[in-house]
Amino acid sequence: MTATERVEVVVVGGGPAGAALAAHLARAGREVVVLERAPRWRWRAGGVFASPAAVAALGRTGLDEATVRAVARPIPAMRVETPRGATFRLTYGADEGGEPAVGFDRSRLDPALLELAGEAGADVRPGVAVVEASLDVGELTTRGPDGTLARLRASVIVGADGLRSVVARAAAVARPARLAPRVALTFHLEDPEPVAPRDARMCVLRDGYVGIAPVPGGRVNVGIVLGGTWRPALAANGAEAVARSIVEAIPPTADDPAAWRFGRRCDSIAGAWPLGHRVTRRAGATGQRGQGWLLIGDAAGFLDPFTGEGLHRALASAELAARAISVDGSRRHEALAAYDRAMQRRFLAKDAVSWLVQAFLARPQLFEYAARRVASRASVRATMGLVMGDLVPAGRALDPRYLAALLAP
Repeated sequence: MTATERVEVVVVGGGPAGAALAAHLARAGREVVVLERAPRWRWRAGGVFASPAAVAALGRTGLDEATVRAVARPIPAMRVETPRGATFRLTYGADEGGEPAVGFDRSRLDPALLELAGEAGADVRPGVAVVEASLDVGELTTRGPDGTLARLRASVIVGADGLRSVVARAAAVARPARLAPRVALTFHLEDPEPVAPRDARMCVLRDGYVGIAPVPGGRVNVGIVLGGTWRPALAANGAEAVARSIVEAIPPTADDPAAWRFGRRCDSIAGAWPLGHRVTRRAGATGQRGQGWLLIGDAAGFLDPFTGEGLHRALASAELAARAISVDGSRRHEALAAYDRAMQRRFLAKDAVSWLVQAFLARPQLFEYAARRVASRASVRATMGLVMGDLVPAGRALDPRYLAALLAP
């Protein structure tokens, strides 16, 4: 093992959250190293559908407008469909003159963000995995592409490494989600109509749902989330057969002939299980002056993709983290605690909305009832879209007056 290398900030994980944070910090003159375990980009379970809030956040990272346009396909609305035929469209404010939602090409977005971080001055190291984290002394043991072990010591260690974050585990803050175990399957299919604007779709199933989003490159992204009752079928038939049967059963609509259902699969099926996790804290200080750790993106907690905006949360957490890390000396300990509070304030209400949606999904008749009310009440529907897209405070969907407007006969 080589001598210990010392740096100011180490970001574990080079996905959108980690790359965005590195770009913010490097532009501010901070010494930052990004450790990305994959030697090159590969498809893995992740969100592609995003509201205008995520697009705006990408602009704040420094990603130029031409690149954003190239990696994003405009989507007029998200169409939610229930098993009994209730449907409603969430436009995220586009019908009132706002920008549309988009479907991202993650094979181009993720590398573009890492390249942005490198151009800003971050030291991006692909193929480097963290095998051990000792947060009390701010030290990581890593394994390089050739298998060589090395030690890296940093003033701040950032976990941007997803649902099974090694940093969250080292901080002893990782906890299971308080939801029944679910599995996610995601992949892309060829799109025979890659140019025409088309809604994304969220099709509710028995004990699950399917999200469909058109993305650049003549493809449709498919994300399937399944509850425990699907385990026997998955065990007996495998993920590929189950996914195919679910996708081929999705009905066409007036604006979506759904020919993509029978298109060629463009990549392997990426799975995630268990799907959700939570953390008791998102940041902490060590006993040494100015040293600490924090979590961003999915590593900072992830509940369920139904309400979307995982990409926006990743980028927003990166912005908040950059402010905290940029505070010097002993004041950084206070800034890390402030980051934890800011994340809670920013997303507590949205998490509560997600829990509420899960409660409705667990009771199909109740979800069907609510869906029909949303479909018939324009103001309720408009507010729901803005909340789901993180375009207005999520607390609006928890206001008793809103809930009454939603549920009243």
